[in-house]
Amino acid sequence: MHSFGYRANALLTFGITILAVMCAIASVSDNFSSPSPTSQVQVLNINWFRNKPDGDDEVSMTMNISADLQSLFTWNTKQVFVFLAAEYETPQNSLNQVSLWDGIIPAKEHAKFYIHTTNKYRFVDQGSNLRGRDFNLTLHWHVMPKTGNMFAHKIVITGFRLPQSYK
Repeated sequence: MHSFGYRANALLTFGITILAVMCAIASVSDNFSSPSPTSQVQVLNINWFRNKPDGDDEVSMTMNISADLQSLFTWNTKQVFVFLAAEYETPQNSLNQVSLWDGIIPAKEHAKFYIHTTNKYRFVDQGSNLRGRDFNLTLHWHVMPKTGNMFAHKIVITGFRLPQSYK
């Protein structure tokens, strides 16, 4: 007969192999879901728009952020990290991104939300490049699975413009 060690080794190897196969199936199964998240962002007010003493432009704004990210959740989703960024072009850089708000959605029940807020993080441009500047508000999300690869995507909301003068 086989020794106890040999039987324990065979059982442990079999268990780990089954666990690895289940993780691979879970990871592959996420490729078959087709999420369809929606989002809307409204800029209600530019609270202040100023040129700081160091020459940088700074903006504070009040926004309504609404999103339905429930379709991102599958049985393999641990949480979703979501953030809103202002994106614009300047003569020095073809893409400038400034994070304005972020959050972690731990469960599908919290994935449909409406938030009335000011920007959580400072909207600052290094230089005086924001006056009259067109910008987009982009809602980015990163889906963190229980197993497998993390993936990211975004929704771009266009049509915003900063004032010509400081206030």
